[in-house]
Amino acid sequence: MPAPETPEKPEFFATTRWSVVLAARGGAARDATGALETLCRTYWPTLYGYARRRGLPPQDAEDATQAFFARMLEKDYLRAVQRERGRFRAFLQSAFKRFLSKERDHAAALKRGGGAAHLSLDFSAAEIACGADAPHWPADEVFERRWALTVLDLVMRALREEFRTAGKEADFDLLKRTLLASQDGSDYVAIAAALNISDGAVRVAAHRLRKRFRELFRSEVAQTVASCEDVELEFRHLVTVLARS
Repeated sequence: MPAPETPEKPEFFATTRWSVVLAARGGAARDATGALETLCRTYWPTLYGYARRRGLPPQDAEDATQAFFARMLEKDYLRAVQRERGRFRAFLQSAFKRFLSKERDHAAALKRGGGAAHLSLDFSAAEIACGADAPHWPADEVFERRWALTVLDLVMRALREEFRTAGKEADFDLLKRTLLASQDGSDYVAIAAALNISDGAVRVAAHRLRKRFRELFRSEVAQTVASCEDVELEFRHLVTVLARS
């Protein structure tokens, strides 16, 4: 069964979260605060994994992550962002590194975010995810891998939701294999048999799925960069990271 059609989308970059945050840099725009908090809630496991690989035990890594986000949402951290280097990934990693170094000798200040309100975060799931990282990977590589996997997870969830809305979630569970289909076409044959459709129909559905996957991946990447020109560079970088994971 073919993948559900999706309507034409307007240019996605105009209203992305990171560009909204940067546009309000130094100000107190409510939309910018909300956009920054959304980004923090999306990518916080990456920082937790980074802190763990830097040697912090689970409780200290949790406290550091909470404290960092609490302070970033309360203070004007964005003054350090340069427009030409405005990738949220690079900004967040650099800012967190500075935060850990600065607070290393003041461990008590990290506890419970220094008294600030916490974001509601599932650290147990983040700790389990840390177990999938190879022991020899350096902290920076763990950070990039976790970031890329977060983007991938967001895209796969979005794809599943589109199929679910179209009443074809079971089809998605089969067709998603075509995103990494073998060159000999054996996956297509198996999927065609399971869906009781032709190999050709599966190939059409697979083509549409890959196209939609790339669209959603680029759209998610765009949420974290400062300009249209950065989207393709960041897209290629994350694809490279996933390829070697």
